[in-house]
Amino acid sequence: MTYAQPFDRIKIRVAAAVFDGDEIGLIHRNKEGRDQYTLPGGNVEPGEPITQALARELHEELGLDLAEVSSAPELTWLRDAMVTRPGGTPPRKLHLVFRVHISAPIRARLHAVEHDDTAGVGHLVWSHYKDTVGKALFPPVPLAELAAPTAPLDAARSLLPTLDDTNYEWI
Repeated sequence: MTYAQPFDRIKIRVAAAVFDGDEIGLIHRNKEGRDQYTLPGGNVEPGEPITQALARELHEELGLDLAEVSSAPELTWLRDAMVTRPGGTPPRKLHLVFRVHISAPIRARLHAVEHDDTAGVGHLVWSHYKDTVGKALFPPVPLAELAAPTAPLDAARSLLPTLDDTNYEWI
């Protein structure tokens, strides 16, 4: 079986659902008059271990040092994305989404603004995780379906349906 171009290369992206109790930190941007929310994270560099990439991205974007959190990041969701978007030829992206739990003192030290070379300035905003329903969230993961931020998730629910142009609109 062959698959349509341009998804002939794959990148791995790590992201974190950063929780302080029932609240989640999201990066908010306004693109073309529309609100977009992103889980902090970014691409894994060639040869970089996944956990190091997650630690690097969270430090760069939020100033978060994973050595300060009380428990290790928990891989929660995996999402395959083959979505066309403006610009150059997009890669296929495999999104690895972790849950990270922080305390109020750590939250107080996080960066309020995130600068991205391609996406521009984003602002860290906090809201109850159930309030993510209906928000343009990237990568789209079912945060609000969690029974609680610490609720276990079985492996069968961790592999999310593939994103493509029929079920996702790039902002």
